[in-house]
Amino acid sequence: MAIIEELRNTIVGTAPFIYFIERNDNFHTIVQPVFAALDAGTLQAVTSTITLAEVLVQPLRNNRPKLAQRYREILQDSVGLSLINVTPDVAERTAQFRAAYQLRTPDAIQIATALQANATHFLTNDRQLRKITEIKVLLLSDFQRELK
Repeated sequence: MAIIEELRNTIVGTAPFIYFIERNDNFHTIVQPVFAALDAGTLQAVTSTITLAEVLVQPLRNNRPKLAQRYREILQDSVGLSLINVTPDVAERTAQFRAAYQLRTPDAIQIATALQANATHFLTNDRQLRKITEIKVLLLSDFQRELK
């Protein structure tokens, strides 16, 4: 099943921004339709503001201001993408996910944010997140196998 078909009529938590923006050889073909649908407003996605902090590190460290700006534009201006602030409710839920699943804080924030925004699916390539039962976790690598 193609990734867009799987995500149709859902709200998806996070999206693999680095794979798309930096045109990752392995996953760009898979995530490109997701970002096209977000840009067209035919897919709704949410991510935490922590995403902005995470994706800007390397471009800033490597003095790549154009790449940093591209991340800002996609995260802040995509029609179908909402950047969600870390509220006290999200922080509480983050702690619950860290306790229950031994997640790293950024991952727990992303899951908590997605659920707070009523997302039904979470798109990632982190196999560790498959253990989460509160949301359907989709791995990019599963869709990569379909392309072969």
